[in-house]
Amino acid sequence: MRVLILGSGGREHVLAWKISQSPLLSELFIAPGNGGTAQVATNVNLNISDFAAIGEWAVANAIEMVIVGPENPLVDGIHDYFLNNEALKGITVIGPQQEGARLEGSKEFSKKFMMRHSIPTANYQSFSIDNLAEGAAFLKTLQPPYVLKADGLAAGKGVVILDDLEAAVTELHAMIQDSKFGQASTTVVIEEFLEGLELSVFALSDGNSFITLPTAKDYKRIGEGDTGLNTGGMGAVSPVPFADEAFMNKVQEQIIKPTFDGLKEDGIPFQGVIFFGLINVGGNPKVIEYNVRFGDPEAEAVIPRINSDLLEIFKAMGNQTLSEIEVEIDAACTATIIMVAGGYPESYEKGKTISGNLEAPESLTFHAGTKAVDGELVTNGGRVLAVTSFGKSMDEALEKSYKTVGGIVFEDANFRGDIGFDLQSFTASAT
Repeated sequence: MRVLILGSGGREHVLAWKISQSPLLSELFIAPGNGGTAQVATNVNLNISDFAAIGEWAVANAIEMVIVGPENPLVDGIHDYFLNNEALKGITVIGPQQEGARLEGSKEFSKKFMMRHSIPTANYQSFSIDNLAEGAAFLKTLQPPYVLKADGLAAGKGVVILDDLEAAVTELHAMIQDSKFGQASTTVVIEEFLEGLELSVFALSDGNSFITLPTAKDYKRIGEGDTGLNTGGMGAVSPVPFADEAFMNKVQEQIIKPTFDGLKEDGIPFQGVIFFGLINVGGNPKVIEYNVRFGDPEAEAVIPRINSDLLEIFKAMGNQTLSEIEVEIDAACTATIIMVAGGYPESYEKGKTISGNLEAPESLTFHAGTKAVDGELVTNGGRVLAVTSFGKSMDEALEKSYKTVGGIVFEDANFRGDIGFDLQSFTASAT
């Protein structure tokens, strides 16, 4: 098969790395890719928002499958574009059509969907400029902390959690009245704060059946102890030790199955990935959010644990034969550490030379914000590298990843030294 992956981050690099191992693959392309993806695929200079250019290139290069990494092309309807184009509709697109992508593209849509199908989630109300005063009054009925979410996509920055009521009311006005997140915060969802430990679960659907991949947990805050600003993710571990069989049975029966059943009931086609952002509240799972693609950096921790042929799985999704696939998962633990540019997630510089042992035998190093310039690897984003290692335990996997990170150098490099810190009591009791 001739395959095109859209995207340029660590998620796309791990997808390319895994798919490049498939005997079904004849040639692999990635657009636009990064400084590391060229090791396993051919980088192509395409804008992932330019559907016409992508379509023309796909036809010219006899592409048989397009795998969409980031959320924006899905929310903007790239799958629909292919289906509605005579020359493109025979190409398999891994990622949902626009209506299904609304699960991520609109917080209000996803909350209404969950309420309609009795899927456990935080209680909420939505507000816009028409009922802004009611939003401020609703905040006063809640206990802190206060959770405000921009309805639309806001590059991972549209969720604000505040402890102070006055600050929350000010933030509500900034989001709606002052368009803090542009069109994304025309509507704002205010919901109750849920206390507990978070986890992520990926499920793959062919529109009829689904399979569930291993659990993961990521760490969004820039500072140790989960402090400071939110980022795209500073690290991840898989599996999550508190997600035992009893808990996962609840996830399957109360959340995953009702979600896919609900999509069918609502007549919403869904061929792709749902990334369930969950929280364990007193032993019961609740949905924080849906995403309609692989999470990053969770993908760098989960995908290496898939022993099966990922391209064969994707092909079955396109053929609606997923129920015939047995997915083999490595029993080992994985730990992913993200190396970021100094100053990230605020302003940072690019173009810093990267040196050291990126090929350490005990780890897999996936590139995110890198590019090759005159044969030299330099930084080209906030999140620069994702280092993943296997271990018999989470601690062993973390030890290997941190050792590898210690051997990679670029100016002002930063990383969290406490990934997995909140799971230590569970791993200790498990062993």
